[in-house]
Amino acid sequence: MSLYVTELRRLAKRRLTRVMLVLLVLGLTGIVTAFTFSSHKLSPAVIAQAQAESDANFRDAVKSWERSIVECDAAKARGEQTEDRYGPNCGRDWQPTADMFDPKWNLPYQFDFRGEFGIFIAVFAGAVALFAFLIGASFVGAEWSSGGMMNLLLWRPKRLTVLGTKLAAVLTILTGVTVVLGALWTLAFWLIGTYRGTTAKVTSGVWQSAGISGLRALGLILAVGAVAFALASLGRHTAMALGVAVGVGVVSEIGIRVATTIAGVRFGDRWVLSTYALAWFQKQWKLVDYRSCDFSQGECTPKEMLVTWQDSALVFGIGTAVVVVAAFWMMRRRDVT
Repeated sequence: MSLYVTELRRLAKRRLTRVMLVLLVLGLTGIVTAFTFSSHKLSPAVIAQAQAESDANFRDAVKSWERSIVECDAAKARGEQTEDRYGPNCGRDWQPTADMFDPKWNLPYQFDFRGEFGIFIAVFAGAVALFAFLIGASFVGAEWSSGGMMNLLLWRPKRLTVLGTKLAAVLTILTGVTVVLGALWTLAFWLIGTYRGTTAKVTSGVWQSAGISGLRALGLILAVGAVAFALASLGRHTAMALGVAVGVGVVSEIGIRVATTIAGVRFGDRWVLSTYALAWFQKQWKLVDYRSCDFSQGECTPKEMLVTWQDSALVFGIGTAVVVVAAFWMMRRRDVT
């Protein structure tokens, strides 16, 4: 039996892999269930009811306005001051109009597959990326901490081949999980849109865009899994990857934001990893420097900076490559006894 097949079986049979997969499925199922019940099909009867409520609110507002004018005129006749309470001209210039009562405000939430599914692709990617990080880090981390890696190297003394095969097994499992769950995720929200929402204006271009977003999600998940694997290999323990992840998160999302704000750095969020994650899924992310304007001097258009998905690919690609190459370089040079 080949080493690659053996590693695939070992990873698939690990208790942590199965437990985390069950938790992942339960979490995604919970999200789907919540949105199934929160979305409502806007039938003609529901739309008519919303219109009726809007008309009733408009009539009530008109009656209230007319009553206010009568009360104001009566107060004026008694010699009372009315402007502070009723406004100038007793509020006659503030007559309610029908367009102030949009029926859409009375409609329940309806899931729009075309407009909202892109957000749920990002949610799916985040959930599976967390699964990828834990699986990738624990697979090789447990091997180092338990001595399994050293025993394996006695059987297969080619270090880089062993480490590369383990990484390939992790990426294969992650690809399979992402593709299968991603297909079910898409089907679930399509059914929500069909029976509890709307799938209007879903063209071939919309599906193509969703497919590209799905590939971006897969790329991010594989990158996270590879980085977690490499970090755990560098530290010979799963805790190494977890510690670095927490450290990077704190430094990036808190430390850098605080430092750039205090230092007055323009577009400080360009140094934050979450900015590139948003740009990766949204295709581009706009940063606005409001400090470039002095609004006390009048109207001003703040300076803007666009972070594109190409920028994100460069940042994440270089980061992943550096960590993975470092892990293989250390594997070649280190003492594994």
